[in-house]
Amino acid sequence: MLPAVTLRLPDLAATGRLAARLAALARPGDAILLEGPLGAGKSALARAFLRAATGDPALDVPSPSFTLVQSYGVPGGIEAHHFDLYRLAGPAEVVELGWEEARRGIVLVEWPDRLGAALRPPSALTLALAQGAREEERLATLSGWEDRLDGAALAP
Repeated sequence: MLPAVTLRLPDLAATGRLAARLAALARPGDAILLEGPLGAGKSALARAFLRAATGDPALDVPSPSFTLVQSYGVPGGIEAHHFDLYRLAGPAEVVELGWEEARRGIVLVEWPDRLGAALRPPSALTLALAQGAREEERLATLSGWEDRLDGAALAP
């Protein structure tokens, strides 16, 4: 297992570039687990990922905070699903959202701790975001996808 890779993202544009690189690496069956406190940039990264994955830089990507999941068509007949599990109590509620069906495509999950151990994909990419030294700066720590991640290629 490769060590985690930590990247400094100086601004929102750098976050978008990282998201685009991850979108290019993503495949059906992948899960990207977005961790971090409120305001860390999870939704911004998911939004940039989905715009890159769909090839539509103007795609309207609302936060799924209230709908809990939003789905998007990706070229190649794939669907990407953006889950926000913040308001859920646990795994049983995730299953009710169509988790198993969504796993056939690509899933981005905010607040993945709500998945519990049984639903957490062992081959997932975990991306933890934290506030950096400046207001717009973030630190992104990535672990997983050892067969695809190269820290140097992901650097913003």
